[in-house]
Amino acid sequence: MSRLAVFIPYQPKTVLNKGKRADHWFWTRYSAYPYLGCQHGCEFCYCREHKFCPHDDPADFPYVIRAKEKAPLLLRRALARAQVDVIGLGDYQPAERKFGLTRQMLEVCLELGFPVFILSRSPLVLRDLDLLQAINERARVTVAFSAISAPGAPSYEKVCQMERLAPKAEKRFSAMAQISRAGIMTGTCLMPILPGLSDDDASLAAVVKTTADHGGRFVLAGGLTLADQQRDYFCNVLRERFPDLVIPYQHFYPPGSYSPVRWPWLQIARRIKVLCGEAGISDRMPRPVIAAEKRALNKRVVEALANQAYWMEIEGKPASKVWAYRKAAWAVEDLEQDIGLVYRAMGSRGLASIRDMDPALVEVVEELLHTLA
Repeated sequence: MSRLAVFIPYQPKTVLNKGKRADHWFWTRYSAYPYLGCQHGCEFCYCREHKFCPHDDPADFPYVIRAKEKAPLLLRRALARAQVDVIGLGDYQPAERKFGLTRQMLEVCLELGFPVFILSRSPLVLRDLDLLQAINERARVTVAFSAISAPGAPSYEKVCQMERLAPKAEKRFSAMAQISRAGIMTGTCLMPILPGLSDDDASLAAVVKTTADHGGRFVLAGGLTLADQQRDYFCNVLRERFPDLVIPYQHFYPPGSYSPVRWPWLQIARRIKVLCGEAGISDRMPRPVIAAEKRALNKRVVEALANQAYWMEIEGKPASKVWAYRKAAWAVEDLEQDIGLVYRAMGSRGLASIRDMDPALVEVVEELLHTLA
C-alpha cells in the first residue's frame, strides 16, 4: 500500500539565506525555499542530511512536507533590506500545486527587481513562464533542469528507479526547450553523477547532446555526496536494488568521507568539458549580468577567474595556483569600485592595490580587462 504525503504548514522566523558573495556555480548570493521535504523523493538527495532534513527518519523525507506559510511575506521583508543580487528560488514539487508559494515568491522578486536562479526537476516551472519572462526582462533569469541521465542512455532505466516520483527526464528536457524559446537562459545540472550507475561515457554524452538539442547552454556536473543519515539511507537503497554496487561505494566513500575520494571525478569532469565543447555549449553556467549594472565588468572578470580556477582544478594543476585564481575572483567580487575605473586611473598599480589580490595575477586581470572591456 502506497503512503500518502502529509502537509504541515508552519511559520519560520526567516526564509532568506545570505552568502557573503555569489557562489561560483550558480552565481547565487541568496536562496529561499518554501518547503522542507520533497515529494519527488530522489534516493540520492543530499537534503536527507541532518542539517537539511527536519525528520529523525530520512524515509519520511518525501512524505512529510512542511510548507512555510508566510514565505512570500518574509522574503519581501528580507529583500527590501538586501543588496540586489541573484537569488536561488523555486521548489516545483507537487506541493507547489497546492500552496503556490514559489509563484508568490517570484512575484516578490519581480516587484523588487531581483534576478533569479531556479533549479528544477519538474516541468511545473512552465506554469510560471509569464513571471519568469517578466523578471528576465527586468533583471535576468536562469532556469536549470536537474537531470543525471537522458532517454536512450544506458543508465536511463536505472536512474529512473533512483528518482522515484520525479517527472521523467524527457518532460524536463521538453520544458527546457520551451524555456529556451522564451529567451531565458537554461541548461542542465548533471548532479549528482552516481558512480557505477550514471558515470559511463555514453550516458554523459547523452545528457550533453540532449541538453544542446533542447536549447540548453550549459551542463554543470557534480558528484554524489554522502553524509550521516543520508549515507545510511542510500546504502540501504543500494543493497535492495543494486547490491553489486555496495562494495564499490564503500571503496569510493570510506568512513568519514563526504565526497568520493577514489572515484575518477577529475577524468569525468574533463570528459564533460570536451563533450560540451563538441556540442557548442559550456561546462560552466554563464553568469547573468545586466550590461547597465554599475559593476558589470567586475562580474565578468570574476566569472573568467572562477571558470579558470575550475578548469585548472579538473586538469590537476597545483592547488596553490587554483586557489590563487579563486581568491582573486573573491577579491574582485568584494571590490566596491568599478574595476575598469580603478585600472584607468592607476593602471596595474591600481589592480595590485586591490585587497587580497595575488600579485602574480595582476597581469592576468589586466589582460582580462582588455578582453572584456
